[in-house]
Amino acid sequence: MTDFSATKQKFELPAGVIYLDGNSLGPLPHAAKDRVAQTVADEWGEMLITGWNKAGWMAQPSQLGDRIGRLIGAPQGTVVLGDTLSVKVYQAVAAAIDMVPDRKVILTDSGNFPTDIYMVEGLIKSLNRGHELRIVSPEDIEAALTADVGVLMLTQVDYRTGRLHDMAALTKRAHELGIVTVWDLAHSAGALAVDVTAARADFAVGCTYKYLNGGPGAPAFIYVSPDHIANCAPALSGWLGHEAPFAFDLDYRPGSGIERMRVGTPPVLQMAALGAALDIWDGVDMNAIRAKSIALSEQFIHGIEATCPMLRLASPRDPALRGSQVSFAFEHGYAAMQACIAQGVIGDFRAPDIMRFGFTPLFIDQTDVDRAIAIIAKVMNDQLWDNPAYQIKSTVT
Repeated sequence: MTDFSATKQKFELPAGVIYLDGNSLGPLPHAAKDRVAQTVADEWGEMLITGWNKAGWMAQPSQLGDRIGRLIGAPQGTVVLGDTLSVKVYQAVAAAIDMVPDRKVILTDSGNFPTDIYMVEGLIKSLNRGHELRIVSPEDIEAALTADVGVLMLTQVDYRTGRLHDMAALTKRAHELGIVTVWDLAHSAGALAVDVTAARADFAVGCTYKYLNGGPGAPAFIYVSPDHIANCAPALSGWLGHEAPFAFDLDYRPGSGIERMRVGTPPVLQMAALGAALDIWDGVDMNAIRAKSIALSEQFIHGIEATCPMLRLASPRDPALRGSQVSFAFEHGYAAMQACIAQGVIGDFRAPDIMRFGFTPLFIDQTDVDRAIAIIAKVMNDQLWDNPAYQIKSTVT
């Protein structure tokens, strides 16, 4: 049984702050400070360039990939870390397109994260092979799966509302029509039990700085099904995806297995922080995480609706249909969120009117939720948000 009181003690949580934004940036694990300091001093400082061999830096993208694989139901040797999520989206969709060369439609929904859409738009323009990005509402995805679609690209959990797609059902229907699937797990890896193997997902990507607590700028990951990895064509033929990087050949030959999906130099310091964060997950049961996050989010919804009638629930009411976040809509949502932050409850805002709160059982408990409800109710009912200082938008919302 997962001891969430013990996991909470493993994080840096500033006094007087209730942090409901781990779905955007996870907090700092205590161990990450020491791990990064050790990497800087004992590895980079003492080993210099020999750290690539002596400290095993070059192998970390695959080693850490396997540890993430455990959290998403992926077998060993099918997940690798590196680069950013945008890069991994590009790689996955480009490889998927090549698997169905006679089909030109890439299907996604309007709830997908904009960067995924932007990357596909750019890919389509650079390929110039007549592809079309078709965007429909989340509710219409299943009906939009037709024989002319080549690739289905979806984010499993909607970043605004928390709406949860049924990965297994949609992948099954896609495969019946010969469609290749690409799943973005940015808001689900570490938040709920994901099983890419059982769902038979073709590709999956995700970031490690949200629920996995790898820190700002932590590397992204990519999963490729064992059914495809031997023949998967990497669109970005980076040096470290080469069969023999240190042969320095002038021709590119993709590496074996998941190694071919590597591109650039591993971010060693970020991987040190991520490795420390993943240590916390070694004793965590994902089904327990899911059950606890549902309990916390239900507690939050009931409390907010009882005290803040001006806020409208924007997330699915059924907890089985949402991820580990709860969103409320409010006309002055940005200002209201700034007022909440000033009072010690940190969530975030997503345009045009969404106040978003994440529930991460590793460090949030029922007492935190009760306190958050009381503070948000004070902000809303006393109209603390109606302060000119809270109307000024920062670069990051």
